[in-house]
Amino acid sequence: MGFLRIRTTVDERPGRLASLASALAEKGGNILGLSVQPDTDGTVDEFVAEIPASAEDVRAALEEAGGRRVLVLPASAHELTDEPTRALLLAARLRAMPWRLPEILRELLRADDARWIFGSDISGMPDPTLLTVPVAPRRSIRLRRSGLPFTLTEAARAAALVRLAQPPVDQPAADHVIRLPDGAEVQVKPLNPLYREAVRDLHERCSPESRRFRYFTAMPTLTPRIFDHLCDRKRGHSIVAGRDGQFVALASLNFTPDPGIAEFAFLIEDRWQGRGLGTALARTLLTEARDLGFAEVRATLLSDNTRMRRLLLSLGATLNYTEDPGVLEARIPVGVLTAATPYS
Repeated sequence: MGFLRIRTTVDERPGRLASLASALAEKGGNILGLSVQPDTDGTVDEFVAEIPASAEDVRAALEEAGGRRVLVLPASAHELTDEPTRALLLAARLRAMPWRLPEILRELLRADDARWIFGSDISGMPDPTLLTVPVAPRRSIRLRRSGLPFTLTEAARAAALVRLAQPPVDQPAADHVIRLPDGAEVQVKPLNPLYREAVRDLHERCSPESRRFRYFTAMPTLTPRIFDHLCDRKRGHSIVAGRDGQFVALASLNFTPDPGIAEFAFLIEDRWQGRGLGTALARTLLTEARDLGFAEVRATLLSDNTRMRRLLLSLGATLNYTEDPGVLEARIPVGVLTAATPYS
C-alpha cells in the first residue's frame, strides 16, 4: 500500500465529491488529505490517499464516478502536512529571508523548479505545467511542475505570497528635526512634487564632484524624469533635509526587483558634508527600511568616494568590488543598526 496524489476535475454539482470519495473507498483507499480548488471549467478536487490499488485502477474508478482529467501520481508522507500550517511556516520564513522567494514559492506549490525570468514577453503556447508569477515590472518567477498542471487557486496563492515579500503601501513619514553633533538642527520631511524647484536649487549648489558621487556623472541639471522617479512612492521613499528656507540634502530609499532588498543614495550640499548629516539621514532610511519589512539595504558607490565609504562602514556595511573596479557595492543587514552608531 502506498501514498498517491490524485487530482480530478468535476462539474459543480451536489454529491460529486461524495461520489469520488466512495469510488476511492471501494478501492480500499484511506483519504488523508483533501483540497478543493475552483477552476475555469469546474472544481478541481485533490486527494492524498493511502491506497492499495494501482494508479490505472484508481483513474478508471474516478472517471466512472464523474471525474475528468484524472491524474494519479506517487506521493510521500511529507505531503501529509497540514496545508494551512505549511503555508504559514513558509510565510514566516519569507518574512525573515525574502530574497529566497523563488525557493519558497517552489516549496509552496511543490514545483520541480523556480527561477527568475526577465522581460514582459511570454512566448510560445500556454503550458499548464508552467506558472509565471509577476514580482516587479519586467521581472517574474517562473515555476515548472511536470505531470501536475497548476490551477487558478495555486496561481492566486503564489501571488499572495509574492505580495508578502513586497513593501506595503503606507502613509508618508511625519516631519522631524535632527540635531547634529555641532548643535545645528535640520528639518527632515518626505519629498513631494511641490519641492521641485527647491531640490533643483540644491542640485545646482552642489559641486560637480558631489553630483558625480551621487549619479556617477557630473550631471549639471536634475531632469524632470529623475525628480518624478524620486517622488514616486511606489518606487521608493525619498526625504529632504532643510535649514533656513533651503534644502541642504536629499536621501532616497529605492525599492528594487529583488525581494527584501532596497538601495539608498544621498546628495548633500558640500558645506554640510562631514557634519554627521549623512549618517543621520542614513539611519532614518534604515529605520524606515526595517519598518517596511526589508532585510537588507545596499548602496553602489565610486571607489574614490572615501567619505561615503567611512559612513557606510560606520553603519555596519560590508564593501565589495563589482565587475567595474572603480565601483563598490555596500550591503547593510537592516538589523545591524543600533542606537550607538556614531555620526560621521
